[in-house]
Amino acid sequence: MCLNVLKGGIMNTSNITNYKPKEFAELLGVSVKTLQRWDREGTLTANRTPTNRRYYTYKQYLEFKGITEDDTRKVILYARVSTKNQKDDLQNQTAFLRQFCNARGMIVDQCIEEYGSGLNYNRKKWNELLDEVMEQKIKTIVITHKDRFVRFGYDWFEKFCAKFNTTIVVVNNESLSPQEEVVQDIVSILHVFSYRLYGLRKYKKQIEGDERLAKELQDGNQSYTGADNEDQ
Repeated sequence: MCLNVLKGGIMNTSNITNYKPKEFAELLGVSVKTLQRWDREGTLTANRTPTNRRYYTYKQYLEFKGITEDDTRKVILYARVSTKNQKDDLQNQTAFLRQFCNARGMIVDQCIEEYGSGLNYNRKKWNELLDEVMEQKIKTIVITHKDRFVRFGYDWFEKFCAKFNTTIVVVNNESLSPQEEVVQDIVSILHVFSYRLYGLRKYKKQIEGDERLAKELQDGNQSYTGADNEDQ
């Protein structure tokens, strides 16, 4: 179940109503300099505060992405941790995502919570989510950090979702990306490569053994042929 309240230690976003240039640039996947250039050219004009600071709105984001207000596709929150021992971390993620969306007036249709390694591409709920993306049922996926979606290859999956007009919003909160998971994933990778290396060494020994056997057979055959010639 997704929580609607924050637990201690989680950033409060209830006072956030607009995007700062850096936040908006990350949301669009461009640099701040690009936003500044677009502002000068009139491609994407920034709003201004009374103190002349630039800011952007979620409505501008939708317009820039070509998403209409009557888009009935779903907004999904996706939160993930590796093990059930990290249940508190999982709840913190979903609570933070709720606050993030509420502050921006985003109506959330579903919150997906999942246990599983970011290296595991067979996660059930994650695959079901991708199926819905391909069926063009998902408008937006909101995550706290890229590695919550997938440990490696995030950029590829982001482009994949974009092909079906699905946007992934990365809040980019490092504190909600458990560091112990990084260690676990690195250990998993090392195990895979160590087994492969062991397999290669074993295969090499087998090849060397086969070569010795072949040489012995060849030498034995030559000796046998030489003996036959002497008998003749």
